[in-house]
Amino acid sequence: MMFLVITVISTFVLSNESSRIPFLNGDNFSDWKDKILLTLGCMYLDLALYVDEPPEPTVKSSIAEKSSYDKWKRSNRLSLMLIKSHISQSIRGSIPPSDKIKNYMRTIEEQFVSSNKALASTLMNKLSGMKHNNSKSVREHIIEMRDIAARLKSLGIEIF
Repeated sequence: MMFLVITVISTFVLSNESSRIPFLNGDNFSDWKDKILLTLGCMYLDLALYVDEPPEPTVKSSIAEKSSYDKWKRSNRLSLMLIKSHISQSIRGSIPPSDKIKNYMRTIEEQFVSSNKALASTLMNKLSGMKHNNSKSVREHIIEMRDIAARLKSLGIEIF
């Protein structure tokens, strides 16, 4: 009975939290990563990200060792499924497959470090070349500039 209640609650949390994760589409890596990590943490599925894979149990393994391995394996499998389901098809094809969530996340991060540098350069050029041209209000122009500055800040570049 208790397992059924936990399963129902986990399913609710999964559907609720995963609906808030944006699809990784190339220019939203930081936001996507933050939401993925939050969701995995809320669902208690982040174990495989922070703990190395325990040795595969044998016949002589204790119940605790078997349980530890099963928890890690479940965390790894469900984390991979959740992450892969929130990556656009065009990007997913360029990421080498992995059966370990830790390696998969590292590969994704490596691909987007250079992408973030290019995005930061593009945003800096856009911000430095912006001029108000009466096509919109001054307020809208300032809001657009603040939005670019906020995006740069999320990439580690702070504009004062």
